[in-house]
Amino acid sequence: MVKGSNLRRIIEMDEATIDREAMGRLAKALAFICGADHPTTVALKAASESGAERDIKNARAIFLRLKQSDRRAALAMLDG
Repeated sequence: MVKGSNLRRIIEMDEATIDREAMGRLAKALAFICGADHPTTVALKAASESGAERDIKNARAIFLRLKQSDRRAALAMLDG
């Protein structure tokens, strides 16, 4: 479960990067919501596994393009 400042950091998406652990949890939540083969799920999983700045930036950009309802649902799954 994501608590306090970590959740706020993810929700705000103001940071240049999201920690690898949080990306892994987001990928699992999105696999449930959007499917394991959804481009956002794949990008978040790749970023979580590699930790490469390029992968993290790509995953963040793709995550921000998701429908707001899907983003909120994934973040709610992390919080609950």
